[in-house]
Amino acid sequence: MHSLPDGYRALVMGASGAIGSALLQLLQSDPRCGLALGVSRQSSPGLDLLNEASIANCAQSLAAQGPFHLVLDATGALTVNGRGPEKRLDELEAAHLLAALHLNAVGPGLLLKHFVPLLASGQRVIWGKLSARVGSIEDNRKGGWYGYRAAKAALNMLLQTATIELARRRPLAVVVALQPGTVQSALSQPFVGDDAMRPEEAAQRLLAVLDALQPTGRAQFVDHQGQSIPW
Repeated sequence: MHSLPDGYRALVMGASGAIGSALLQLLQSDPRCGLALGVSRQSSPGLDLLNEASIANCAQSLAAQGPFHLVLDATGALTVNGRGPEKRLDELEAAHLLAALHLNAVGPGLLLKHFVPLLASGQRVIWGKLSARVGSIEDNRKGGWYGYRAAKAALNMLLQTATIELARRRPLAVVVALQPGTVQSALSQPFVGDDAMRPEEAAQRLLAVLDALQPTGRAQFVDHQGQSIPW
């Protein structure tokens, strides 16, 4: 990460997942990175996206190790409570929709609330959040995946709104919704073929994309090749 200050501090949330783990390993091997921490449900302090008190406690526990120049949110799930994405309208259930929204939008929104104050001031900082191309309303041409699409679209709006506010205090901040591509992981395994990328390759691509982006005062929605995705 050559665009960040030498000795930059990084935090990966969702570090127990395939992409989160790969991102953390790459950052820990970067000689320019002064500190790279990972948190997840299994870490200490733990991070439970469904429990705001857990999120607040995790942020408070890590504050002394900041400020952070790079925060990567690799949380999220396609399968929630044992159910995958709905393919048809008649499969919609309120409880499942709310669960998908809670995990993939509300939780990450609360991460913004509690962890944005830990970002460095007066320096370039990056907040990268794994999103999904299916969260694009304009790009939706196939339908299906109702709850997951809706949650990622809501997530993207939360990111955009938070960025507008953040830019007033940290004009050098870069906030990005990232489409990591088709990656081999427990999250995607039931839905992808054998041609999916290894997590290490996806992580390398995502860090390279983040390194090249410039602050615009708006959130950016890009894929693992740096190509813009319509909101």
